[in-house]
Amino acid sequence: MENNATVGRERQLFLLLRQTHGLIYKAVEDELRLAGSVPYTQAAVLFVVKAIGEQATPAQISRWLIREPHTVSTLLVRMEKRGLIRKTKDLERKNQVRVTLTEKGEMALRQVMKVESTISKIMSRLPNDEQDCLRAHLETLRSKALEELRIRYKIPLP
Repeated sequence: MENNATVGRERQLFLLLRQTHGLIYKAVEDELRLAGSVPYTQAAVLFVVKAIGEQATPAQISRWLIREPHTVSTLLVRMEKRGLIRKTKDLERKNQVRVTLTEKGEMALRQVMKVESTISKIMSRLPNDEQDCLRAHLETLRSKALEELRIRYKIPLP
């Protein structure tokens, strides 16, 4: 059995992490809204599609964003209607859809990259060595969370 003080401390850390994420997210959303840019959820999809390249699929985007496939599917429909992305059937695998950025999507991504200074302002409060340390700790926590989900949902390891 775990010590109550430890459980309390861990829950407090989790709440602090959640609050920090929520506040940074709101600050970035506000910045993007004031600049007339796309919402952050759409900006994240643009980043991921650009990072994956021509082979991006809705399933890959879901995995990268750690979002449910149906949530990403709805978001992609909305973005396609806005002309930010294009969905096309894969010529080799007929049941697969590829997602690419349109010229409008590329322009929106460039605008997001120019506007998104809030993240830099906030993250730069930590010196580079502390950012590296934070990254390492967050990667450790992310790995453990993924491990727990794989066990709980019997997801095979890649």
